[in-house]
Amino acid sequence: MATTSCFQVVLPLTTCSLPSSTSYSKSIKLKPNTIDNLRIKCFASINARNSSSSSNIPMPPINPKDPFLSKLASIAATSPDSLLQDSPVSGSDTPPYLDIFESPKLMATPAQVERSVSYNEHRPRTPPPDLPSLLLHGRIVYIGMPLVAAVTELVVAELMYLQWMDPKAPIYIYINSTGTTRDDGESVGMETEGFAIYDSMMQLKNEIHTVAVGAAIGQACLLLAAGTKGHRYMMPHAKAMIQQPRVPSSGLMPASDILIRAKEAVINRDVLTELLAKHTGNSVETVANVMKRPFYMDSRRAKEFGVIDKILWQGQEKIMADVLPPEDWDKSAGIKVADPF
Repeated sequence: MATTSCFQVVLPLTTCSLPSSTSYSKSIKLKPNTIDNLRIKCFASINARNSSSSSNIPMPPINPKDPFLSKLASIAATSPDSLLQDSPVSGSDTPPYLDIFESPKLMATPAQVERSVSYNEHRPRTPPPDLPSLLLHGRIVYIGMPLVAAVTELVVAELMYLQWMDPKAPIYIYINSTGTTRDDGESVGMETEGFAIYDSMMQLKNEIHTVAVGAAIGQACLLLAAGTKGHRYMMPHAKAMIQQPRVPSSGLMPASDILIRAKEAVINRDVLTELLAKHTGNSVETVANVMKRPFYMDSRRAKEFGVIDKILWQGQEKIMADVLPPEDWDKSAGIKVADPF
C-alpha cells in the first residue's frame, strides 16, 4: 500500500520526458538550482504528448520546504537526463526517484500500536479500602464486637483521628456490642476497656451522636448513654441492658488473689453506677437497685429510664409533624378550656 502511494506522488514526474525533437528541446531553457525549471520541463513534455488538447493545465503548488522535491530539483539541475527515463532501472525493486534517498520513508507518520482491551481493563489497580475505613470517611465509628483490647484500640484511634480532622463536625457511634462479656455472660475483657472508650469520648470537643443497633449491654450501654444529650438514639427493636461487672475466671488462683479481684469488681461496679446515674438523670440508689440483677430495656423503656433521647424508625418525623397541637385537638373535640381565676 505504501509503494502505491509513492507512485501516485511521483507519477507526473515519470511521464515528464521531452520529445526527441531537437528544435523543441532547445526551446526550453533550464536554469540551475530552481524547482520551477523542473516544473516547466515536465509540463512541456505533457503538452507535447497531448498536442491535441489546447487547454492550459494549471500547475499544482509545490511546497518549497519539501525535502524530496528539493533533492529532486538539485538532481534536475546537475544531471537532467537522469530524470527523463520512462520506467525505473531494470532489475531494481526501488520505485522511481526514491533511490535518491539513502533510507526513503514511504509513510508520513509511523504506525501506532495500541494495547487491546482485555476483560480486566477496568479492574482497580489498588485493593479497595476495608469497611471501617469507608465508615470512617463518613465520620461513623461502628462498635460491633465485645469490648476487648483490639476493639478498644481501634475505636479510640478513630475518635482521635476524627477530632483531628474536624473538631467541630459531629461523630456518629453505632453500637451493637455485649460489652466486656459474651452473650452467655462469660467475661472476655476487662472493665477498663469500656472506661477507656468512655474517657476518650468525654475528652472530645465534637458532638457525639450514639445509636444502638441490636444490643447495648453493660459497658456498651454506658457508651450509649454517654452521647451528647438530645442525640442519643435507639432502633425500635434494639435492646439495652445494665448489669454488675463480672469477675474474670479465677482458675487456680489462691484465695487472697480472688479476694483482690472481687474488690476490684466492686469498685468497677460503683464507678459504673455513678456514671449511669450521671447520664440517665436517675439517682445512684435507683441505678444500683436495678443493677442487682440484669436489667433489660427495650427502646421505649430505655427512653423512659434516660438512656436514650429518641427512637429511630421510618416515618417518625412525618407522623409527628401531622399531629395537631393540644389546643387544636381540644378545639376539634369540642372541649372548652375554662378561664383561669
